[in-house]
Amino acid sequence: MAVEEEGLRVFQSVRIKIGEAKNLPTYPGPNKMRDCYCTVNLDQEEVFRTKIVEKSLCPFYGEDFYCEIPRSFRHLSFYIFDRDVFRRDSIIGKVAIQKEDLQKYHNRDTWFQLQHVDADSEVQGKVHLELRLSEVITDTGVVCHKLATRVLECQGLPIVNGQCDPYATVTLAGPYRSEAKKTKVKKKTNNPQFDEVFYFEVTRPSSYNKKSHFDVEDADEVDKMEIRVDLWNASNLKFGDEFLGELRLPLKFLRQSSSYEAWYFLQPRDNGNKSLKTDDLGSLRLNVVYTEDHVFSSDYYNPLRDLLLKSADVEPVSASAAHVLGEVCREKQEAAIPLVRLFLHYGRIVPFISAIANAEVKRTQDPNTIFRGNSLTSKCIDETMKLAGMHYLQVTLKPIIDEICQVHKPCEIDPVKLKDGENLENNRENLRQYVDRIFTVITKSGVSCPTVMCDIFFSLRESAAKRFQGDLDVRYTAVSSFIFLRFFAPAILSPNLFQLTPHHPDPQTSRTLTLISKTIQTLGSLSKSKSASFKESYMAIFYDYFNEQKYADAVKNFLDLISSSGRRDHKSIEQPILLKEGFMIKRAQGRKRFGMKNFKKRWFRLTNHEFTYQKSKGDHPLCSIPIENILAVEKLEEESFKMKNMFQVIQPERVLYIQANNCVEAKDWIDILTKVSQCNKKRLTVYHPSAYLNGHWLCCKATADNAPGCTPCTGGLPANIQLDIDGDRETERIYSLFNLYMPKLEKMQEACGSKSVYDGPEQEEYSTFVIDDPKETYKTLKQIIEDVVTLEQEHAQYKRDKFKKTKYGSQEHPIGDKSFQSYIRQQSEISAHSI
Repeated sequence: MAVEEEGLRVFQSVRIKIGEAKNLPTYPGPNKMRDCYCTVNLDQEEVFRTKIVEKSLCPFYGEDFYCEIPRSFRHLSFYIFDRDVFRRDSIIGKVAIQKEDLQKYHNRDTWFQLQHVDADSEVQGKVHLELRLSEVITDTGVVCHKLATRVLECQGLPIVNGQCDPYATVTLAGPYRSEAKKTKVKKKTNNPQFDEVFYFEVTRPSSYNKKSHFDVEDADEVDKMEIRVDLWNASNLKFGDEFLGELRLPLKFLRQSSSYEAWYFLQPRDNGNKSLKTDDLGSLRLNVVYTEDHVFSSDYYNPLRDLLLKSADVEPVSASAAHVLGEVCREKQEAAIPLVRLFLHYGRIVPFISAIANAEVKRTQDPNTIFRGNSLTSKCIDETMKLAGMHYLQVTLKPIIDEICQVHKPCEIDPVKLKDGENLENNRENLRQYVDRIFTVITKSGVSCPTVMCDIFFSLRESAAKRFQGDLDVRYTAVSSFIFLRFFAPAILSPNLFQLTPHHPDPQTSRTLTLISKTIQTLGSLSKSKSASFKESYMAIFYDYFNEQKYADAVKNFLDLISSSGRRDHKSIEQPILLKEGFMIKRAQGRKRFGMKNFKKRWFRLTNHEFTYQKSKGDHPLCSIPIENILAVEKLEEESFKMKNMFQVIQPERVLYIQANNCVEAKDWIDILTKVSQCNKKRLTVYHPSAYLNGHWLCCKATADNAPGCTPCTGGLPANIQLDIDGDRETERIYSLFNLYMPKLEKMQEACGSKSVYDGPEQEEYSTFVIDDPKETYKTLKQIIEDVVTLEQEHAQYKRDKFKKTKYGSQEHPIGDKSFQSYIRQQSEISAHSI
């Protein structure tokens, strides 16, 4: 979901690896251990939670989390919680990274010291104020100075314990006085509209003969005074109201202008609590990759996009723009992700991968090492399988992976690691049954393999067989090195990375999956001496179970099927594919509204056939909505029920109103429901953004419950659930990479020149580049640099124009916006440099 700016779309995303915590403080009890989990928060809003690691002061999480960020934020925060025996979770400490500091830690494993958490520091949101200082003549003819403070509204206040009933206090404070006033409480909203004015007498009355607002004595007094606005959540708890944030403004700035109106970010309360120790809370290891893409309209990217898309047709392919990107990026994965998404979007992925794979095969000398390195080809095929094959994995592996995670059968076969009471033969039998079932489900799944993967495998098979005509097995190993070694085996080993499980498995389950993954990988490799491929003797003994020809035959039949040229996509459309599930709160249209009892927590489940909900996971559905009955899925305005993160599923006869757990979850559900229903023939073009309550639609006041919508529906998305890709965004990503590695592009140009002029041994600094045709490669590099420079100029011009138009203190850039302050400094430096 992009934030729209003038002529530009801004996408924010974050990819986080939560590694481990260490040296957490001991629990003040006899066993001293803790049961801890970690949450990821956008400001105060939780968007992800790890599993609980029990009885540890150094918990290992090993969890990955990715999300598109659908709103602005100030801090990316991580909280470590301790679950105690009473199930009350207490905060041990937090890591809070300001948005403008995220690039400092970009894609680096970093240990962060945990900080203390206190209510006075947990703030978010902004407030809109208007201050006016004026002279007032009293009935007796004397003048005094009054300050009018107008509290208009707040936005984005934190929700505390599931509710937000905010009010503001306004205080005029000086060395010898303090006068406070209070707004009304606004119920059930974190975006309150106050619009209340408070008057304060600033200076004492005096004769009306002054030339300026203040005499010297008054001016000194005013300089020492400040107006303070505090936001509070009205609580029914005995502990009192919760602090939400404050703002302090010295009155001396009103001496230049008697009236001032602006938005301000709320700040933590300075309670003098600076001496808290931070070295006794432990630390947390994180790897954070935050990206912000500023995407222009499509025509800006035409030259670079066209150059990239014709890469498959360039001879040799090493002289193509896509191959050059792989050469200059520090890691091939960096280049592969946007390239694969771009080529998939435009239907060019098979010819592109065929071209680079064929070139790699020609450079390979030994058939046993074919596609074993981390080349651009390998990374591109990995990424394609991950994107196109995600639902294929759900169909094949998820049911049995779920069973392994839930049942916890003992499967340890290393005699040294056996637990007391475990039997080695029983464990081997448990493991053998799991391996057999997974092997069977994989080798019988050929007809479900996505077409795009099969087309790529056919190309790999043909290239390998042509290159190594004397090796009859190479046509199998070329394919198995991907489908088994880099697809099924990693998905079994780390199911959470392939969306098969929500979290990293517990240690016992993880060990079972490791043993299964090793065995499946070896079965799929078709190597001549299977037992010799294991360095552990217990694995070699276990593998004797599978030393039968029927296993090798099954693998070859499977590989033949998924890589044959005549294959068509026989995917079983009738088999439901689980797309998403989880708890949410729902309310159906047409029921009388009596407080919160209309809203009920339900387990929602979406497949490619239907959208259902039930009381709990595994129960019989209470309601089933066929996908063809979903006419639109849209956000619901917060004011409808005074609840955040709500959306609506519109059906022919009624509307289902649903509240997600957070903004990221809401976006995910809206996106996937929209995608799966995109091709419905009766999709609406207009909808009501608010609810139908008390006999009328809140948005347009129409009284008929079947009145046509008053707002256009959100623009269409690609119907293909697997491949929801924005081609312009991917081209912008590729431009950013080329721009980042511009010195390497220029070095590669020099290498082309050197190769063309000198036929002798190449310089060592040029040897890292693959350059088969210096002349063609130079032409491509020249075009890339021209296109990248043009786009860089467009971005620079956009920033300059935005800088001229943007007002500091506006709703978009409130006072206290550090990222904007940093941007102002950069622009000032650029301006000074150009002058």
